[in-house]
Amino acid sequence: MPSPQQLPILGASACVWRDGKVLLIKRGKQPGKGLWSLPGGKVEFGETAQAAAARELQEEAGVVAELQKLVGLYEIVTPQVHFAVACYGGPYLSGVAQAASDAEAVAWVDPKDLAQYVLAPNIVEAIRDSVSP
Repeated sequence: MPSPQQLPILGASACVWRDGKVLLIKRGKQPGKGLWSLPGGKVEFGETAQAAAARELQEEAGVVAELQKLVGLYEIVTPQVHFAVACYGGPYLSGVAQAASDAEAVAWVDPKDLAQYVLAPNIVEAIRDSVSP
């Protein structure tokens, strides 16, 4: 069994809206390979979480969005890993959504259809929180 990491890993994700649908990616690599998630990944040294969310969105899905709202901080804690993910939300601006980088697939999903997807942890809560006042 692998040793637990010593410090939490800071990640960032993007909750992007277009015509009432949210952009999801199907993860093509571990952790979470095969799960549907918001585009996102690790924050690099010297990068803000907001900038990381925008970078990951473009790298994984080819999309640019106005990520102005901090939706929340969502944690994934297991015996092997601890992620703290800052989620930023906002409207779609440009780009054609297509799987790239760590993504296996992309989809614009109506929130009422989320039950049809095998989702990564905290995704439903982040989507819900992104539309709350």
